[in-house]
Amino acid sequence: MKAVFRKECGLRHFMDKRYQVYVLQNQDKRFYIGISEDVNKRLLQHNAGLSKWTAKHRPWHIAWTSETMPIGDARRLENQLKKAKGGNGFYDLTGLERTSSGS
Repeated sequence: MKAVFRKECGLRHFMDKRYQVYVLQNQDKRFYIGISEDVNKRLLQHNAGLSKWTAKHRPWHIAWTSETMPIGDARRLENQLKKAKGGNGFYDLTGLERTSSGS
């Protein structure tokens, strides 16, 4: 019984965490979409080169963040933004202005 209780408590703790979806932009007007519990800390990691793709395109700044939400909602929004990236849906959802070269 104790092991099951611990497992349930761990899952509940995971599900209680709050996440934000974020959009980073670099000076070439490229976008990167991700999720994090701590967007500012994650930005520092991206700019430190700890993420393979973003390391090649740095420096980054935060262009947009969502409200905090449970992980499932954050994943759904992240996927929705990624599918819409480059189209009107991305700009409608984030309120960002369209640029001549966003990817």
